Amino acid sequence: MITRTRRIMSIRIKRIPVSPAHSPSIRELVEKPVPEANGESNHATPSIAGAGNRPPNITELMHVLQFGDSVLPVGAFSFSNGLESAIQQRLVHDIETLRQFVMTAIRQSASADAIALLAAHRAGCAHDMVGVLRADTALFNRKLNEEMRTMTVRMGKKLGELSNHLIHTPLLIDWLGHIERKETPGTYPVGLGLLCAGLGLPEHDAFAMHQYGTANMILSASLRLMKIHHFDAQAILFEVNTSAATEYARVSGSTLDEMATFSPLLDIMAAAHVKAHVRMFMN
Repeated sequence: MITRTRRIMSIRIKRIPVSPAHSPSIRELVEKPVPEANGESNHATPSIAGAGNRPPNITELMHVLQFGDSVLPVGAFSFSNGLESAIQQRLVHDIETLRQFVMTAIRQSASADAIALLAAHRAGCAHDMVGVLRADTALFNRKLNEEMRTMTVRMGKKLGELSNHLIHTPLLIDWLGHIERKETPGTYPVGLGLLCAGLGLPEHDAFAMHQYGTANMILSASLRLMKIHHFDAQAILFEVNTSAATEYARVSGSTLDEMATFSPLLDIMAAAHVKAHVRMFMN
């Protein structure tokens, strides 16, 4: 059977002769720089994220699934990321306006929270606690309303405690100590960056987990606040997932000073929620 299969393959596969003059050597193929999206050669050394070709690691994938899960016990179910106020004020009232709200929140998250996450991940890989604390403070200072600050520090501390219980890295222990002494706020993105650094996960995995979690938090809340089909929520989440690589490319080279959180309408909705008489979520 094997001999027959090989004979059939040799008949069906047409070999195209290649001139030795036009045939690159294996060394040339390996050493050839990878072209970037703009057509220019990429001669840069791989970053601390470890973004190179490597064999699949099932354990790393399982870690991404575990800590990116919507039921991870860090309190995300208690927050709507401003959606409740948006619905009460009729800013969000159907599938399309929900989609626009989620995509706006995702873009804002990438422009601010995710930049702090990447900075914390890189600082964690370099064992640089000063860099971690700087990212933590810079992000917290850009949260303009009380409820968003409450959300990020409550979830951040819970994630830090859970992470420390599971992996016991010195940097996580040190970070939690700074939180307990009120020397740093303890934001969720920074905690996630430290966790992923401690697990050896590349920074783009950390970015994906954060963006997915932000969108999933809003969409899970939408199922309790609106008349929306599960299929519609998943379609929006699918769009978020599809756009994640573009968002990562947009912000991965940004510094903490370039973080931008300008979204006045979302800030107004969060501020209005503080005085709301009927509230299903903490924010």
